Amino acid sequence: MPAKNASAEPATAVGCSSDHELVLEIHERLQSQYGLPDGSRRSDPTEELIRTMLSQNTNDVNRDRAFASMWDTFGSWKAVAEAPAPALAEAIRPGGLGEIKAPRIQNALRVVHERCGDYDLSFVCALALPEADAWLQSLPGVGPKTAACVLLFACGKPVMPVDTHIHRVSRRLGLIPDKTTANAAHALMTSLVPENLIYPLHINIIRHGRRTCRAGRPLCDACVLLDLCPYGQKEVVAG
Repeated sequence: MPAKNASAEPATAVGCSSDHELVLEIHERLQSQYGLPDGSRRSDPTEELIRTMLSQNTNDVNRDRAFASMWDTFGSWKAVAEAPAPALAEAIRPGGLGEIKAPRIQNALRVVHERCGDYDLSFVCALALPEADAWLQSLPGVGPKTAACVLLFACGKPVMPVDTHIHRVSRRLGLIPDKTTANAAHALMTSLVPENLIYPLHINIIRHGRRTCRAGRPLCDACVLLDLCPYGQKEVVAG
């Protein structure tokens, strides 16, 4: 659907009389632009935990390089947990902040082993969502985003991880208040988005944030959501 011009009326005037209808409209437009992501595949919970910890303050490419380097070097969670911290920091250096991430990763793995006797987090997927979320966030270095990524991508549970792109796009669209913190946004977005749309909307909002609704110089003129977006309409008028 082509973007409307800057004089377009607010979302309620184009058929979105509620937040629920607005979310559905956003989903349909992003799906038309980027396709429907396949949410059928599941990752290993422990691997998802560590990949997400490695992803902090870097991009997916560097995260994956760091994970591959770590696994090639150590080859097991036991070896990662018991390695000298400087050696782990060097192995994950492609992801940046190795000296900070290495002890966080090791602390989390050690607590998992102390509680469970091994490093397998598969049991988390069988827990009720609040219990699973609380268990993961009780690990050192694990906050709402990391827990949400494990729950969504490894367990298929209906929780919306909020990264920098989703935080920015959802605030610009008015889905959450502008001053909402990233941590607070997880619960707000999870409650706002229908369960069956959480995975595809998560993926497509990230795609949209990278390609169009960028942090600097967003491409508002070319945005399929322009007539739904108060921020975009102001940007077009100002430009």
